[in-house]
Amino acid sequence: MDQNITSGNSTAALGKHVLLPLPYNYSALEPFIDAQTMTVHHDKHHASYVDKLNEALAQHPELQSRSVPWLLRNLESVPETIRTAVRNNGGGHLNHTMFWRGMKPGGSGTPTGALASAIDASFGGFDQFKTKFDETGAKVFGSGWVWLVSPRSGQGKLEIVTTPGHDTPLKTAQPIVVNDVWEHAYYLKHQNRRPEYLKTWWSLVDWNEAARRFENPQTPELLENADGSRAA
Repeated sequence: MDQNITSGNSTAALGKHVLLPLPYNYSALEPFIDAQTMTVHHDKHHASYVDKLNEALAQHPELQSRSVPWLLRNLESVPETIRTAVRNNGGGHLNHTMFWRGMKPGGSGTPTGALASAIDASFGGFDQFKTKFDETGAKVFGSGWVWLVSPRSGQGKLEIVTTPGHDTPLKTAQPIVVNDVWEHAYYLKHQNRRPEYLKTWWSLVDWNEAARRFENPQTPELLENADGSRAA
């Protein structure tokens, strides 16, 4: 099931952002991510970000037609009274949708084509990339995300970056691969062993989705029109 953070036509018309179901069953990522974690993570944590984003935007209906990427790229245009709520909850909504879509049961092997070549050129090889990604993710203090990104311009090498809380690199870079290192993403199964979670997570990465993001650097994760409004 191909999912985006866009609602159907009727909900979009109402200005509501919606939580879509996972593109696979809750248990589909076993044994690497357990069904209980997926259920709580998606149905409780992600759902709360969507609800709180809608609560914030209800105070300024003129922003309800804007896509989440537009809001996050243009936070200076969001009224200060709701800016923090939009940043935190819009980011949580966007980041989680990218996270869900970037995984598939059984994964998809290893990257190929242009993405594989870019990883080799940027990190010296796929294994070196994974090691650096895991090391970077393990060092995130507290809660956050670890990303593989390409420059928004499409020029230059790939980079591994981290963001705290639910911040996103979307404003300056194109996200390609993302892993959630908030404790609720892994604690029920791995407790405090974040490096263990990071290492086993590679078995789930959908490299076809990663290639789509890499090859379409101007395409935001959330479908939107050219003016940044939400696509129907």
